[in-house]
Amino acid sequence: MKRLLLSAAATALLLTPLACDFTKTGNQILAEKVMVGTLFSTPDVSFSPTAMAGFDAGTPRTDGGFADQQTIPGQTAALVFFGTRNGDTGAPAPLADATVRIDVQNGTSIPLDNKGVGTYSVTSDFGEDGGVKYKSGATYNFVAAQGGSSYVGQVMDAPALERIEALHPASGYVRLTANQGLTLQRPSVAPNVERTLGFVTVFPLGSNGEKGEPTYTNVPKEPLEFLQLVALPVEWQKATIAIPGTAFPQPGSNYLVTFQTVRMGGAESDNLFYGSALLVGTADLGFVRTQ
Repeated sequence: MKRLLLSAAATALLLTPLACDFTKTGNQILAEKVMVGTLFSTPDVSFSPTAMAGFDAGTPRTDGGFADQQTIPGQTAALVFFGTRNGDTGAPAPLADATVRIDVQNGTSIPLDNKGVGTYSVTSDFGEDGGVKYKSGATYNFVAAQGGSSYVGQVMDAPALERIEALHPASGYVRLTANQGLTLQRPSVAPNVERTLGFVTVFPLGSNGEKGEPTYTNVPKEPLEFLQLVALPVEWQKATIAIPGTAFPQPGSNYLVTFQTVRMGGAESDNLFYGSALLVGTADLGFVRTQ
């Protein structure tokens, strides 16, 4: 982690087009305010607990589902950490007195709730009026207003859903032995096209489809870990992803696997640190039933 923040900025600078505004870039490298933000979307997903348990679910419905079909609502969740850099090596110090929103390309503005300790967030079901809506191809601006100034980060060209074939077998769900790992193969990309970031999270499911605490995730958890993404993104750009068997610990249980395809952005205004990490993406989903 030593000198991580400056390393992140230096890496981002190397990736900047030659026509960049070097005065703006220089200001961003010296800027004290830093932002880490995510906006992740998942679609609606339906399943039959009885069918996944291996029993007859009764007469199929006319829409192709089962009599006991249950739906986990799609959601879009936004989270922002806003703080002040603590030298070159320490974790950023949180700023809890900001007003934070996300501005979407079509003019929609999404206010985030102040959760304290420099954290701001909002989560919406797709069906809620005025809820957060994800739009692939859109540009998202993350804005923090504090002390009379506005600090802006940006993610351009939000990615479309990336379908993972291993999550969609003919049976409708993946069968595994408890503590058996699962390998996901991402679709190929065109030559000279950079692969988007890929994050995996596994949730245990209750009998009514409620999600428990994750049993596995490779999503960074702390602001400093997100900043490390800027310097070392290759770990999340691999074509093959191995989920360990510990993600599926209990026999006779159901799990929801989410694969987030994510594009990363950074500072847009010249008063925000160049190494700020902002992520926007949407997810493919699949079910696992353990034996």
